Amino acid sequence: MRHGLLTTNPVRDATARRTGRTARGPRALTVEEANVLQARLAVDATAAHQDLPDLVAFLLGTGLRIGEACALRSLDVDLAAATLTGTVIRERGRGLLLQDVPKTTAGRRTIALPPRTVELLRHRLTALTATDDDPVMFPSPQGRLRDPSNTSGDLRTALDRAGFPWATSHTFRKTVATRLDDAGLSARQIADHLGHSRPSLTQDVYLGRGTASPRTAAVIRRAL
Repeated sequence: MRHGLLTTNPVRDATARRTGRTARGPRALTVEEANVLQARLAVDATAAHQDLPDLVAFLLGTGLRIGEACALRSLDVDLAAATLTGTVIRERGRGLLLQDVPKTTAGRRTIALPPRTVELLRHRLTALTATDDDPVMFPSPQGRLRDPSNTSGDLRTALDRAGFPWATSHTFRKTVATRLDDAGLSARQIADHLGHSRPSLTQDVYLGRGTASPRTAAVIRRAL
């Protein structure tokens, strides 16, 4: 156009093509979906061999990162509250290691456990047979320190088999965050529970939206 070789600008005259894709916020499991998922994992022989049903129940009861769950040791557990002191990391030349200091200051936290999770951990504590003085609560099927990456891969295929191809281990964190939000906790309280230093991250990334809340209908009813 500048040099007079074209009489019209084809780019200017072109129309934008819509792909039909829409932005989606974080998705959390509904209560019904969480129950269905756990029921399907419970009858999945491969998932049971990989100890995934208990791990998923623990993640849904706490909202921990999968690395935190793999690193949870018996001495970290008080049956009223769990103190999480490290995460599993992979260091070149040394393999899997327990890192006593979480990756952020906010990761150093104590969280309260719901009754069902307390019972789950009590059962696992009584079943521990490791010979060392501080065994992990969720070891690998071979009884060793569990690799978070391998566990994520096992969980990915188990979720696919269960009919939840969209879910990941982080879906469980989002589910817990959304439940806490629905219960009326502040963004700061939810961030503290999840180990986030910034509540804005919790709000933007971890709180599932678009689900119907009976509380909203109750509030509107009282206002009319």
